[in-house]
Formats: sequence, C-alpha cells, structure tokens
Amino acid sequence: MTKILVVDDDLALSDVLAFAIRRAGFEVVNAHDSLSALEYFSKESPDLIILDWGLPRLDGLEVCTRIRNESDVPIIMLTARTTEEDRLIGLDLGADDYVTKPFSPKELAARVRAVLRRLPGETIQRGPEEVQHGRLTVNFLKHEASLAGKPLNLSPIEFKLLGALVREPDRVFSRADLIEKALGCDFEGFDRTIDVHILNLRRKLEPDPNHPRYVKTVYGVGYKFVRGAE
Repeated sequence: MTKILVVDDDLALSDVLAFAIRRAGFEVVNAHDSLSALEYFSKESPDLIILDWGLPRLDGLEVCTRIRNESDVPIIMLTARTTEEDRLIGLDLGADDYVTKPFSPKELAARVRAVLRRLPGETIQRGPEEVQHGRLTVNFLKHEASLAGKPLNLSPIEFKLLGALVREPDRVFSRADLIEKALGCDFEGFDRTIDVHILNLRRKLEPDPNHPRYVKTVYGVGYKFVRGAE
C-alpha cells in the first residue's frame, strides 16, 4: 500500500488530513515536527510527503531541501502563503504541488492522487542506481538486470516488477500494490495480469521456475523477493 507521510505541527489538522487520506485508500503516518519527519523519511521511504511550510525549528522549505538532496519522492507543500512568489519558492526547491490554506481534506486527497498519477512507474527509480542481491544485479540507470553476469533481457513491465520487489526485499506485495508501485496508477490491466508477468519474469530469472528461489508466492496475498536467495 502507498505510504503517505503527513508533516504538520497542528495536531487537529494533521488528524483530519490523515483520516481523509486513509479513506482515499492510502497508508498514513503523521509527524508533528521537522526532525521527526526527517527521521521517518530516512528509515521508511514514504511514497509521498505532505509537508507544512510553517513548521517550528526547521521550516518546511528546509525540510524539502534536505529531502531533495537525497530523493525525488513527491512532495506536496501546505501553506497559508498565497502569493505567486511564495508558490515559486516552494516549487523551485522541488515541491511537486502546492496547496494553500484553507483547503478541504477531500481536495488534498485528490491532489495526492493527481501527483501519483503523474508519476507512473517512478517509485522504482528512487534510491540507488544499482541494487545487488547475491548474483542478481539490477541497474536502474541502465535499465538492465543480470544474473551471474548474464543479461536477463526483461521486458519493460518485467523489469519494473523486479525493480519494485528488489527495492524492498522480504516485503509482501499484493497484486494491487505491484500495479500501483511498479506500473503506475494509470495501468489498464487487471490484477491477474500481474500473475502472467510474474510467471514470465520467473522463466528468465529462476533456475527452476516451478520452484522459485527469488520471487516467491505468498498464497492469498501476493509476491515477495527473498533476500539472500541463491
């Protein structure tokens, strides 16, 4: 499930936003100050951040700058500032959208969906340019995957699925998670289409596709990449 980090020192507003975003189908975590937000970001890698400009100690612009130095995770800025100059400052620092107060929680949830729709397949491109697990190497910059030095020749969808899985080894992804995280919100296939792509991925990746080592089925839930499988 897509994880949204809500950063606002107004506890009441933060709770209202979290409720609205959960109703929209997202997982939500709240942080009420800049240091907690940066700590959560570094440990949990949220898929999108809703960030208040007017935080104490480090303001939202400073938090945005620090996050942008490490990641291109989507950021929506919240602020009572309404001038065009203020809006441009936030966007120039790397914010993906800008919502002025007062606003409705439903509007913010719609903005979250819109930002995520504009970023199909982006999730797997965040983080290191290359990931290695034993003999498996996935290079996101070159869009290449190899096993023991031999190219796997994956299709674009197979590569995106593998990329999403290896980014978070041992995490169980539902089919809906994989559609959302790897293929983007605008993907037009059905949930069971994922099964076909996973089957094709296993044929190229696994020594024995009928007894997979790397991409395991978690019955009744979905799939996971097994850390340290050889």
